[in-house]
Amino acid sequence: MIYRKWITFLQFLSIMLMWAFATGILIFIPWLVAVSLRWNDALNWTLAISLVMTPVYLTVAGTLTYVFIGLRRGAPREESRKPS
Repeated sequence: MIYRKWITFLQFLSIMLMWAFATGILIFIPWLVAVSLRWNDALNWTLAISLVMTPVYLTVAGTLTYVFIGLRRGAPREESRKPS
């Protein structure tokens, strides 16, 4: 029982950290574009990296969430298990 709760906690933690990381990246990208414009830096590379990495991070975070929810739906409930 404690093992299941520990696994559930780690799964929730991994989802929260992944979404926090993806959100941080999404907040960082507009700042990076603004800095690139201000310093007359390579704007094309900044935009290229932004256009590639934004969908990648969102896809990974969404996939992790989808897998977690799918695993939770398929898992047997604690109260429905008969004591042996």
